[in-house]
Parts: sequence; C-alpha cells; structure tokens
Amino acid sequence: MDRRHFITCVTAGLLAAKAGVSFAASGVKRSVIPLWKGSPPGGGGPTGSIQTSARGAQSNIAIPILTVIEPESPNGQAVLVAAGGGYKRIEMGSEAWPAAEWLVARGYTAYVLSYRLPSEGWTDGNLVAFQDAQRALRIVRDREHNVSVLGFSAGGHLLGLAATRPDYRSYPKQDRLDEKSAFADRAALIYPVITLEKPYEHTSTHKILVGKDASSAENAAWSVQNYVTPHSPPFFLVQAEDDPISDPQNTLIMAAACEQQHVPVEMHRYSSGGHGFGMGKPGTPTVKWPDHYAKWLAKS
Repeated sequence: MDRRHFITCVTAGLLAAKAGVSFAASGVKRSVIPLWKGSPPGGGGPTGSIQTSARGAQSNIAIPILTVIEPESPNGQAVLVAAGGGYKRIEMGSEAWPAAEWLVARGYTAYVLSYRLPSEGWTDGNLVAFQDAQRALRIVRDREHNVSVLGFSAGGHLLGLAATRPDYRSYPKQDRLDEKSAFADRAALIYPVITLEKPYEHTSTHKILVGKDASSAENAAWSVQNYVTPHSPPFFLVQAEDDPISDPQNTLIMAAACEQQHVPVEMHRYSSGGHGFGMGKPGTPTVKWPDHYAKWLAKS
C-alpha cells in the first residue's frame, strides 16, 4: 500500500468515529480495506481525503474503501452495507453506520462501502459506483462464506444491480479476485430506487447516472428489475407508502419482477415514514422493519 492509500485509510477510520459510530461493545474490531491495489479503474476523480458533513454524509471519495466492523463473537455471516444519497453523497451517519452497529450487535460482520460518486470527475463516469460494488463483493466473498447485502435508497439501487448482475464485467480484471463471480447470497433493499424508466425519472439517481435526455434503452439498462432472473438471490424489500423520493411503486415493481422469475421475495410496506428513515423513524411504523429483517437474515 503506498503512502496515499495509507493516509486515506487512516483518515477514513477517524471519520467513521466522528460520524457517530460508537460500537461500544467490547471486542469489536474495526479495519479499513482499499478496494483497489492501485488507482481505481479508468482514472480521474477527486484528490485528497474523504470529506464528511456535519450529518455524517461522505463525499470526495478519491480512494473507495471498505470499513470492516467485526463483532467479538462472529456468527459466520457477513453483510455488505451501502448507504444512499442520490449518488451525490453517501449518507453514512443516518444509514450505514447505524445499520452496521445493529448488525454487529447481533453477531454479523459488517462491511461498509465508501463507493466512488459518478459526479466527482471519474473517467468511467456512471460505471464507477457499480465497479466498486462488484469489487467489494469479491473482496468480501474472498474473506467470508455467507455474504448478503443491505442497501438504502441509491445504495439499494447500487446493490440491487450488483446482486442481479454478478457476472457483468464492469471493469478490466485487476488480479485473482476478479476471477470470482461478484454474487450475493441474499439482498435487502430499503426504500430503494429500482427503476429509472418512465414515469420514474425524477430522482437524483436518474439525473446522475443517465441524465434528463436519456433514451428509453439507457433508462432500461440501469433499472434493477430488468436483470432479475431465476438465479437471482432472495430479496427483502422495505418502503413507506408516503415516500416522496423513491416512488412507492419501486418496491412493487421489484417484487413483481422477483415473483415473475420465481425468486423468493419478502416485502414490508408501511403507511408512513417517508424516505431516509434508516433503521426506522420513531413515531412511524417503519421502526418495525429491523425485527422482520433479523428473522429473514436468520433463515440463511
């Protein structure tokens, strides 16, 4: 690892702590893994360390990383976590870190993904986050036997694509890890953006990945439901019916695609909670979803 990698990784670990990650339980271990041994595929991008807002949102992802949080007594299962933020930022403070803390408290090893943002000047443009998600899955798969994914909002879109397109080559082979299929055993998508097709083009995800003048073919190419096959992993879907960002039809569209392909799917929809409720918004029925998720995870 060169000096730039080392400094960035140390900084990322410190930023995680500042973002409100307590992991107070004794014996919890934290480490940071750069996704790429050298520069990420394609080149370009920002410089400097990861920036974290007052609310714990990351941006300026010059070197994408996995932050690994291991419980004192691992249960043998790992979860790759990706927060949302419309591909403009990564909402670590409200989504990824609370989810990781919840997982670790139950014996799961959490791998939190800081992925590149397409709007930050990368040569490979809209592919960069997907490249990072696939590389992250391969890294986790190399270390763990049972690997599921948990994505929120745009992070749900990202990990939904990764889970349904395990054999798509989004970047040139880098090393032996890239000989592995980037597959997940299970996928949980929480208030996800699923489709970019009409009439659901209002999201930041659509704007960043394909743009307002995208063709129908481009919209379809970035819509998760179009890649569900009988070989896709089981899905767990959560959404509030008053979601103003990701149209509530998104989970219905994904559930229908799973059912059509005979893929197991469990869906929980709540009357209120809006968008971005993370592990549940107090005072709304969304606080119930983690309990259902715990039972679903335990089935694996």
